[in-house]
Amino acid sequence: MILKKLVSAIALTGNAIVVARSVFALPEIEQRIDSTALPKAISGPLAEVLIELEAKHKGLTGIAPLQNGADAFAARILLADTAISSIDAQYYMWHADLTGTLLLDALVRAAGRGVRVRLLLDDNGTSGLDDEMAALVAHLNIEVRLYNPFNLRAFKNLSYAFDFFRLNRRMHNKSFTVDGRATILGGRNVSDEYFGTCPTPLFVDLDVLAVGIIVAEVAADFDRYWASLSSYPADTIVGINKDTDPIGKRLTEFRDDPQMHEYKAILDHSKIVSDLVKGELALEWTTTLLVSDDPAKGQGAVPQEKLLASRLKEAVGDIQTKLDGISAYVVPGADGVKTFADLQASGVRVRMLTNSMEATDVLPVHAGYAKRRKDMLKSGVKLFELRDKVAPSAAANRLGLLGSSGASLHTKTFAVDGARIFVGSFNFDTRSTRLNTELGLLIDSEQMAQKLHSVFDEGMVGLTWRVELRGKGLVWVDADSNSGTESVRNSEPGSSVTRSIILAIVERLPVEWLL
Repeated sequence: MILKKLVSAIALTGNAIVVARSVFALPEIEQRIDSTALPKAISGPLAEVLIELEAKHKGLTGIAPLQNGADAFAARILLADTAISSIDAQYYMWHADLTGTLLLDALVRAAGRGVRVRLLLDDNGTSGLDDEMAALVAHLNIEVRLYNPFNLRAFKNLSYAFDFFRLNRRMHNKSFTVDGRATILGGRNVSDEYFGTCPTPLFVDLDVLAVGIIVAEVAADFDRYWASLSSYPADTIVGINKDTDPIGKRLTEFRDDPQMHEYKAILDHSKIVSDLVKGELALEWTTTLLVSDDPAKGQGAVPQEKLLASRLKEAVGDIQTKLDGISAYVVPGADGVKTFADLQASGVRVRMLTNSMEATDVLPVHAGYAKRRKDMLKSGVKLFELRDKVAPSAAANRLGLLGSSGASLHTKTFAVDGARIFVGSFNFDTRSTRLNTELGLLIDSEQMAQKLHSVFDEGMVGLTWRVELRGKGLVWVDADSNSGTESVRNSEPGSSVTRSIILAIVERLPVEWLL
């Protein structure tokens, strides 16, 4: 009887899913026309200086790290204001907050000057933007596409109930390319908390501004995603709005916001783009490799050798002495733990920094990390966890990649052997490896790699907890830089009865592949 009811329930659920998919079907895209990247601009502020610089550094990429959130914000806005021919922007998350509105307004201004704008957004991160996107697609010079769009608009997350396996695959890539001459890659989404002035906890992150040979490769990669089967013209999803100006209306609402004045001051004082167009920006000219997932990953599993993680591992090659990584989320799974253990056994020193429980913004993902934490420590991996509040003894000039009080780590970077560094969207987790598409640069740079190694060498005192295995349990060590003493906690920072119960449940569920 019970089995019969179970079979009936499964059949009923299956029928409901079929009906829901039929009723809330996505539009057909067979007649879609796919535009491609425009040729590099040969005039305008960027072209005038970069044509000469690229001639002096043939085959190389010029790199400028954007470690500071304010600089990263200014670079995007000011590059958009400099554009004369094209802007191609690809993002996982674009919020309807001040930062998102200001950047949309910059795109509209550029389009008004005749610049062709293409905006490719993962639909998981566009909540509250339907009206703005409908207004954008009404502009003759703007195209917008949504990656893996949700079937429902008003209650988007209900779409998971009948289209989970498609919607569970997201486009996590981030790039911002202007005139085919300059691009910004890294981990930052478009949202206030990624750019350093909002009152909410900050997501500490890292981008790079890149010029030279790599820009054409980024443009070609954008075209792959733009033309993928997962990318839908936004007008077929949100419609077209020719009658109102939701972006202008939202800007007016922000007019008296103190943060608006902060951003204006940042733009007035930033010299990043002005130094670039004068040829005065400090660029490191070096060799780089663009590593990107096949956009078909959004349609389902792709061959192991086509995964970014596999290609990145091959590109890095044999690691000789050290691997230092910073990742918002570390969910290595059994295979990742073995990889770390094999590196340690071969004499490679492995050190990882991630969010502590008190700093993380996704508790279930922390459960996936906590499940493997002891095994990593047993293999010899050194683990550090970012504190949610920086200790008073932590010097301000040492914050760097680790942010400030109230910060949550969002950086995705690692350095190898003091010679190479990766900057991009890829986390050390199962989701980045198997489910989401990712993008990043592997950069041959002793300067950048050594700087990241030095963050670990200096101990990150007052900024992080050092996690150790003592006896059968874990301890969290807090060092005092002034006295040279250490205090030891036996309980996990940020833990509570409720959080501990959630972690215990998630650790035991077969959900590691989702994290």
